[in-house]
Amino acid sequence: MKKTFLYSLTFFLSLMFLQSCKDKVLMGCTDPTSISYDPDAEEDDGSCKYGGLGGNTTIIVEPRFHNLQITGKAGYPDSAFVKFNAIESPGINPADYDLVLAGDEGADHVNIDSMLPGNYFIFMTGWDTVANARLSGGVKLRLSQSSGSIQINVPVLE
Repeated sequence: MKKTFLYSLTFFLSLMFLQSCKDKVLMGCTDPTSISYDPDAEEDDGSCKYGGLGGNTTIIVEPRFHNLQITGKAGYPDSAFVKFNAIESPGINPADYDLVLAGDEGADHVNIDSMLPGNYFIFMTGWDTVANARLSGGVKLRLSQSSGSIQINVPVLE
């Protein structure tokens, strides 16, 4: 009788434990645009972290055409368009970007200062003096560092 009771109690407690495990919801960041996104999370716990301004990292972006640097000219500076928390290109309309920066005349890069870790799409334009044409292109960037600088080459095409 004692053994039957102990077996029954053990079985009942095991069922209760398994049921409570099955009912447990996985908590985490459920937003795929966040750098802390957890694809296994079922319910958001407020842990999502987003990119944008206010950080300590400088992103140095260089437009390149056939791997050659494009240098900003008077009236045609290299330009960088930055979309915060992007997992794909927002397109070519500057109004769809969160930050627009122009490079300096004679410079082959644009500095994007004070960035937080996050997901970004960076679109660039530059002037090719050989083809005498405006070039453009973009890249996705997952910035994980929280300080210092990072250099990114952005392929541009006619």
